[in-house]
Amino acid sequence: MPPTKPDGARVNTLLTNAEKRVLKAKAQHLEPVVKLGHAGVSDAFIQSLNDALTRHQLVKMKFTDFKEQKHELAPQIAEKTASTIIMQVGNVAVFYRAKPEPVEE
Repeated sequence: MPPTKPDGARVNTLLTNAEKRVLKAKAQHLEPVVKLGHAGVSDAFIQSLNDALTRHQLVKMKFTDFKEQKHELAPQIAEKTASTIIMQVGNVAVFYRAKPEPVEE
């Protein structure tokens, strides 16, 4: 059984290289849905990214500010949103989070 968070949602497991390759190909055609601006990694930003991941699973994010810290911030953002970084190119990062499987009672 895959690991779960306290709320019962499934935690992302490691993706295979083939799965990452497919997700990277899909991400090429996406526009950035979320932008990290001057407010930084705020609770509102994390909530916005969480909502986008819940809705789309695969989300492209653009660093409009904090471009110098993007390599440090991207893993922190992935951890806070329980997502996986699929790729990071330039000022863009792509995050993936599988939809949680329903918990059977």
